[in-house]
Amino acid sequence: MSSYVDKVLIKDEAVIYLAKLSLWSFFWYFFFGLLLLPLFGAGLILWIAAWIIYISTELAITNKRIISKKGLIQRQTVEMFLEKIESIQVDQGVLGRVFNFGSITIAGTGGDKSPINNISDPIEFRKAFMTAVDANKK
Repeated sequence: MSSYVDKVLIKDEAVIYLAKLSLWSFFWYFFFGLLLLPLFGAGLILWIAAWIIYISTELAITNKRIISKKGLIQRQTVEMFLEKIESIQVDQGVLGRVFNFGSITIAGTGGDKSPINNISDPIEFRKAFMTAVDANKK
């Protein structure tokens, strides 16, 4: 099965950076799943839910836009062209700094804001965005 990002690429568009959710953001799913495992395997439901969230979330920076997709059956997407993005804000708490995960908020022209929570290495994501914008200007 091909990914959503691959399906929506337009002519002359190439993926520059692929981001993933941090596994640390699923700590409570794993923890409570382990606690509930002896209870007729109820913990497996939490583990499966975490796995579905992890595999069904796609984040990509291309040479033309940022693409974000969440959801397996019910899909939620955000796609913004690089020239329409004003800023990317990175938020990391103490644990996020220690384990290298955080949230980013993409602010577009017209006041649109798109938060993406719990991505792995958000500083690298912002750096890849800045590189793509710089390359797009040339």
